[in-house]
Amino acid sequence: MTNRVALVTGASRGAGAGIAKGLGELGYTVYVTGRTITPGDAKGWDGSVLPGTVAETAAEVTARGGKGIAVVCDHSDDAQVAALFEQIQREQGRLDMLVNNATYIHHQLIEKKPFWEKELDAVNILDVGLRSAYVASWHAAQIMVPQGSGLIGFVSSFGADCYMHGPAYGAQKAGIDKFAHDMEHDLRGTGVVSVSLWLGPQITERSEIARQTNPEQYEEFIAYAENPEFSAHIFDAIDRASNRDELSGQTLIGAEIALELGIKDRGVDRPSHREMLGNPRPKNPAAVY
Repeated sequence: MTNRVALVTGASRGAGAGIAKGLGELGYTVYVTGRTITPGDAKGWDGSVLPGTVAETAAEVTARGGKGIAVVCDHSDDAQVAALFEQIQREQGRLDMLVNNATYIHHQLIEKKPFWEKELDAVNILDVGLRSAYVASWHAAQIMVPQGSGLIGFVSSFGADCYMHGPAYGAQKAGIDKFAHDMEHDLRGTGVVSVSLWLGPQITERSEIARQTNPEQYEEFIAYAENPEFSAHIFDAIDRASNRDELSGQTLIGAEIALELGIKDRGVDRPSHREMLGNPRPKNPAAVY
């Protein structure tokens, strides 16, 4: 599998880094964006230093069989994002997959407090996380539609339906689900598809700290956690599926669509969590102009 080009935003560490590495395992050239140049710039829930830089992720993509290209990019800066897509077009001449993962993570995200007792900055997830995904998708469509192919993917969660981490987090996840739904309407017939993927609990640097910080809240979830590379393999399988047009516009539970498409997480089928955490909204055929 060669000549497929992907962009994974917010991939210095966490789910984004894992998705980038997973695409590397499939032979993709992967543009890896993030703000972290020097280890120690990011902190965990307990204040500890988080590992990971864009260069380290890109190097691991290459080590796993793909080609990693690190680009330092602040997704709150539209000019930097525009320059990123200009670079991809100039260097590759195409883009086959965009994974919108960049998300502002507030240090109080998992604290059990009502929203008004958390800092107002928690709302910044609606800038880097929601607005930034729209901007990146807009630029991606400028490349994908003329070439007649591509996948625009959104990294979402059950927080779009159930209460999870407070209203700002929930609004961001519900918003990107709606992006996938409505972008499908505009992209229909172009060869480009859009999907939003509800991930299960992820094995990341932050989730390990969360398990230690709030064991009663996270211990059981971590026991069933997914490797983030799993999501990369799912996005790739969706893009290659014979029913990709039918899947486009949908919000999909990762574990469920993986089972349908024959994708496993390191040889394991993951649980859905639908009964516990909620259901994605179905596609609505109505269109109002």
